[in-house]
Amino acid sequence: MPVKKIAEEFLLPFTRLIKLDFGLILLSTLKWLLIAILIGAVVGSASALFLVTLNWATNFREQNLWMISLLPGAGLIIGLAYHYWGKDVVKGNNLLIEELQSPKKVIPLIMAPLIFAGTIITHLFGGSAGREGTAVQIGGAFADQFTKIFKLKPRDRKIILICGISAGFSSVFGTPLAGAVFGLEVFIVGTLVYSAILPSFITAIVADHICKTWGVEHTHYSIAFVPQMDAVNLLLSLASGIVFGLIARFFSALNHELTRIFGKIKYPPLRPVIGGLILVVIIYFSGTTRYIGLGIPVISESFAQQEPYYTFAIKLFLTALTLSAGFKGGEVTPLFFIGATLGSFLSIFFPLPTALLAGMGFVAVFSGAANTPLACIFMGVELFGTQSGIYIALACVTAYLFSGHTGIYRSQAIGSPKHLLLKRHQFLK
Repeated sequence: MPVKKIAEEFLLPFTRLIKLDFGLILLSTLKWLLIAILIGAVVGSASALFLVTLNWATNFREQNLWMISLLPGAGLIIGLAYHYWGKDVVKGNNLLIEELQSPKKVIPLIMAPLIFAGTIITHLFGGSAGREGTAVQIGGAFADQFTKIFKLKPRDRKIILICGISAGFSSVFGTPLAGAVFGLEVFIVGTLVYSAILPSFITAIVADHICKTWGVEHTHYSIAFVPQMDAVNLLLSLASGIVFGLIARFFSALNHELTRIFGKIKYPPLRPVIGGLILVVIIYFSGTTRYIGLGIPVISESFAQQEPYYTFAIKLFLTALTLSAGFKGGEVTPLFFIGATLGSFLSIFFPLPTALLAGMGFVAVFSGAANTPLACIFMGVELFGTQSGIYIALACVTAYLFSGHTGIYRSQAIGSPKHLLLKRHQFLK
């Protein structure tokens, strides 16, 4: 028998296997490419509408400060809406995480309009909240509807939810790489869902592009000078990361404790009413609106000048109070505020550029609170450039380690403990 024929017969099974694998992978890629583009287009458009409306609400409030006095009434509206129409979706981001861990039923579509309206009302009347929770929930709710449209299997539904989360995060912040990794990283601490990696990236990129196509612009930050990394700066980066991690841990603990306290009010719609009253009193006596809403102007300011010690502390308390009382929005932009102003303040003690420390804190506090260090490293690089990447990475991973296992998302599971010693302690759920 000729050598060529022997080789062909020997290689035939492998050739068939390669062809089969290639065909299956190609079909799967094409399927998810179609689904990812559809989800990205829908969620990116929804995020654009949300951001435009949120910007209007913020400007209108700042031009009509008397509206802040109506915050308790706004809280009642939000409370009643969720009490009568949104009991199934009141968990918000935690519901999405739970469905990712153990899929049961499709996310009710009502989650999207409820969180949209609740967030706009919160900001319009002076609550201290963010926007990530809204975008992620809108993304998850819209994306999950494709489960029914395409009659997808349960294993595919996890990928759908991850795509929705990635699309929402990517489009609301203008950071597609961070958005993609956030969706893969957020629901199990210490674990990435590689089965969803391609759809997640495609959806995040498409959603970001669509949002920008609608004319939405994102805030830009600048770190003008980044010193060379040396032994001293390495230690300073680690030390600042520890501080950022401890503050993230404190924010999460305070948020959970205030939620427990407000939970003692038996009639849920009254919780944001009482919380709104407390917020109105604090805002009135503070004599400023610096600490309510998103706080973007203060974040930008922290990159240019040193902030006083109390700036981050006030924002931390007001945000925890706003969200634990039942107002809607998210934690991430307030965490950016807390981290950036804390980093800016730390430049008094740490001989690093103010803007660099502000940028490190911007993402590191979020990294510790959300337990998503990789997403935050990508975000830091996308927002501030590769030159500061080493400092950003050190701050994020250190903050992640020192924030413990209890973050802002109660439903996160522990896939891999941050340190083996933590298995022996109560931090591990």
